[in-house]
Amino acid sequence: MHYICGIKLIYFYSYNSMSSRNIRFIFAALSAVLFFNFNLSAQDRVKGAIISFYNLENLFDTIDDPRTNDAEFLPGGANRWTGSRYMEKLSNMATVISRIGSDVIPGGPAILGVSEIENRSVLEDLIETPQLKNSGYEIVHYDSPDKRGVDVGLLYRKGAFEVVNSTSNRLTMPGRKDWFSRDQLVVSGKLDGEMIHVIVNHWPSRGAGPEYRAAAGMLSKQLSDSLKAIDPNAKIFIMGDLNDDPSDPSVMVHLGAKGKIKDARKSGLYNPYHKLFQDGIGSLAYRDAWNLFDQIIVSPVVVNDEDPTKWSLHSARIFNEQFLIQKEGQYKGYPLRTFAGGAYLGGYSDHFPVYLILKKKM
Repeated sequence: MHYICGIKLIYFYSYNSMSSRNIRFIFAALSAVLFFNFNLSAQDRVKGAIISFYNLENLFDTIDDPRTNDAEFLPGGANRWTGSRYMEKLSNMATVISRIGSDVIPGGPAILGVSEIENRSVLEDLIETPQLKNSGYEIVHYDSPDKRGVDVGLLYRKGAFEVVNSTSNRLTMPGRKDWFSRDQLVVSGKLDGEMIHVIVNHWPSRGAGPEYRAAAGMLSKQLSDSLKAIDPNAKIFIMGDLNDDPSDPSVMVHLGAKGKIKDARKSGLYNPYHKLFQDGIGSLAYRDAWNLFDQIIVSPVVVNDEDPTKWSLHSARIFNEQFLIQKEGQYKGYPLRTFAGGAYLGGYSDHFPVYLILKKKM
């Protein structure tokens, strides 16, 4: 945990000319300056924590797993996925993770949900990179039945978060015994001594019909409601690549995540990314438009905890710094990814990370 003191959080506009399509669109927007100042008295000091989610875009190792469809990410596969490319990918991912929210709280997020990882081994390699080795990250991971072999997982800094329980929860579709997707990971634990619950998601892609994401939303809602049945004031963080925007029915209706806190008190979940999406801000670009598939949704008590010594939401952000952006070519202004159009770019991910800043009085 770190103090938040004299914070200056600046968001900027970046316009990119898409000459090949003669089109201009907003890359990022929002400008705000926020400050927390310490007084000498301890009761006025503020402690902060970062909770984040990042789609790592096909973090595969180079070893053939006969149980999954990983052929394109092998040395002889379509992507010529060599050891050097894998190591560069790990280093790039570690660089991003180490810098998420670092202008506020250095050292990387206290809790980081991830998706598009092949197995536990890639996470073990990731936390051993020079950028993350001294951060003290531990792993929560279960294998999912996804045919491509990609899973979700959770990294947490053991000095900040103590895992109490974790479960992997299967997403199914009625009448589709041959259909498999990513499980939803639930991790309960104590963030600086206070119990919270994190649900990590990677909902079915848009290649499937909307009913598949509706089912994913209903499963997340069921998991959230089960936690609230045990503790009506449970602090819940539902995070992930939802493959839908905050305004889509899977999120607003089936999950019940509302963009206004007054509505969230009735539905049970608040989506701080709804307003960002309305303002034209996204976490990934497709066909010259921005989507905000990556979200962190919370139970209303996270926003309005009456006890200032308990964790509450300060703000929701997208980590979209300039080094993560493609500077030229057909995809200028998009997230700088590992591959584009079949060419190896050696970039980061096709998604930007998202993160919440939490605060409480000391």
